[in-house]
Amino acid sequence: MNGEQPNNIRLSESKRVLFLTKDLDLIRKQLYEGLNLRMEDLSVEDLLDDINTDVMTPAWVCFDHDPGEIAKNAYAGLMHNGMRVFSENALKDGGFEAIVSGFRKGTGSSRETAAQCERWSGIRYVFAASFAPIHERNNINLGQLMGDHEMLKRLQDGETIHIDEFTSKYDPVTRLILEKGGLFPFAKSLQSKGIVLPPIETEKRAMTMAEKIISRNLIGQQEGQCVKPGDAVIAQVQGGYSHEFTTAQVHTFLSEEYGSEYSLPNPTKFAVFEDHLLYAHHNPKFVPFMHKVQTLRDLQQAFQKHTGVRDYSAVDGISPGICHQVAREEFIDVGDFIQATDSHTCMGGASNALTYGVGSSEYASLVYSGFTFVKVPESIRFELVGTLNPGCTAKDVILHILAHHAREELTLNRCMEFGGPGLSSLSIDERATLCNMATECSARTGICEADDDLYAWMEGMVGSNRSQMIDNAVAADKDAVYDGGIHIVDLSSIHPMVAHPGNPDEGIPSDPTNGAEISDIGNVKINIAYGGSCTAGKIDDVLYYAKVCQAAENAGLVVKDDVEFFIQYGSGHVKDFAVKNGWHDLFKRVGVKLIDPGCGACIGAGPGVSTDEKQVTVSAINRNFQGRSGPGKLYLASPLTVAASAFTGEITSYSDGIFNEKN
Repeated sequence: MNGEQPNNIRLSESKRVLFLTKDLDLIRKQLYEGLNLRMEDLSVEDLLDDINTDVMTPAWVCFDHDPGEIAKNAYAGLMHNGMRVFSENALKDGGFEAIVSGFRKGTGSSRETAAQCERWSGIRYVFAASFAPIHERNNINLGQLMGDHEMLKRLQDGETIHIDEFTSKYDPVTRLILEKGGLFPFAKSLQSKGIVLPPIETEKRAMTMAEKIISRNLIGQQEGQCVKPGDAVIAQVQGGYSHEFTTAQVHTFLSEEYGSEYSLPNPTKFAVFEDHLLYAHHNPKFVPFMHKVQTLRDLQQAFQKHTGVRDYSAVDGISPGICHQVAREEFIDVGDFIQATDSHTCMGGASNALTYGVGSSEYASLVYSGFTFVKVPESIRFELVGTLNPGCTAKDVILHILAHHAREELTLNRCMEFGGPGLSSLSIDERATLCNMATECSARTGICEADDDLYAWMEGMVGSNRSQMIDNAVAADKDAVYDGGIHIVDLSSIHPMVAHPGNPDEGIPSDPTNGAEISDIGNVKINIAYGGSCTAGKIDDVLYYAKVCQAAENAGLVVKDDVEFFIQYGSGHVKDFAVKNGWHDLFKRVGVKLIDPGCGACIGAGPGVSTDEKQVTVSAINRNFQGRSGPGKLYLASPLTVAASAFTGEITSYSDGIFNEKN
């Protein structure tokens, strides 16, 4: 990482400043003709806004695990007239130490590689009118100093600026991380007692579920210390996991920071999964990079053998399952604090646990140290009442929340808390669907109240001890404060929904918040129906598919001509359950194409991905961003809707007797 920051910051005479301008020819002149610009000669209107992380590091760049290699293709996604603005090594070879842009730098995916491509190209200072929150955090973890345009003007005029001007806007712990040069040197100093954490001044108060879990895991604070939103703390974690897209970086970072003989203090608390890229070869765009995919697999195996963490590698090309599903089946326990390298880690909140995703460097630090930085999030409460109507599932509930709450940014960076009498009407798998898609709400995570149904599920699935679960369970205090408010969701008022693909050409982006009731979308013919992913590959999801397939078979139907219906199991346990109950054979009889456990179409890798922009897919996955699952149009829907649509050939909500009516 960068090493400890100097107290006084000045620009190096031998280094340059790169301005990312809306006039892309000006960028080229800086890169290739030696043009040097000054902030005083430009306005904020001249600078690129909304530079997203896909522009900084497109997906194919992320197949490299070494940040130095990633840096070679920094900004490979910035195109002009079909050509890359940044050729290979352009940023690295340009002699730049600062980079400048407009508003909302680093929007889009949370991929840490976007920050890495600048850091390993020699960039020390990042200036922008504003930053996307996750990208800003990734920069902080790497020790990158961020400032505004006025600060850059002063630096270009030869002024020296004290480090405090770069760090004063942050909380005390984040300031320490930046001053030390990033998360790794901060963690080293903390472990060696080279720094003392500032005490929390929060007085005793009523707390939410998330606040309670953070409070009892505090490090360096008095026992029983309460927390409030905005408190910056260090907390211990009970476990975590990574997958082949990220583990290689974790291994590389730890080897570089702590030496090749590093060891983990509690390896059995952590795990690696081979689930994300098993079917990457099905995507023609990924085929040229399969040798890099194999490198990622090899390095994950090396990490597992070196550290002794739990191993969930594929056997004979078949994965034990999607990490989020297997984790909740096997080792996430009630009241745990879990972090992992994937945005859908929040799925574990169904087990009354605090679970959310972090970047590779943050994860590497926490598996080595056992603790992590936490800025206590605000919370928003969803009080569920009533029961769902037939034909509706938890997917319809979360699509409703996405359309009516997330779209208004009420859930932004907050912990979504689910409770109320209606929660008991939802199975534990259905609760997992709600928590899984908290990340689509741009929330920090989701968490459900514990009850007897959860304890029974945990006893049978994970083997947890009931009395211990009761002791570890958290419930919100009566007077807990919800900055996002308390919202009543009447389950009986929800109707079958989809999230439509929008119309990007007309300025309506593809987005999970594009909710609409199926009764309002008209006749939408489909080509593909896909049931699977962490969101919809659980036992109860498969039960929904089986219910519809059985009704179709009873009506003498098979999958509609010109429609492909895919079901992909979320884990080996789920598949075994389907086989045991005869559902697996049922699916085959009615024309379903079955896929072994793993990620697939949801990340554009595997059967079920559209291949033509004219194709229409109805899918039970979690995201319908343009191009996410192929070039075609993608509608998000419940497992019931996906299965029913496969037999009718158009998006159809399910109800008893529907196939008799259609016939």
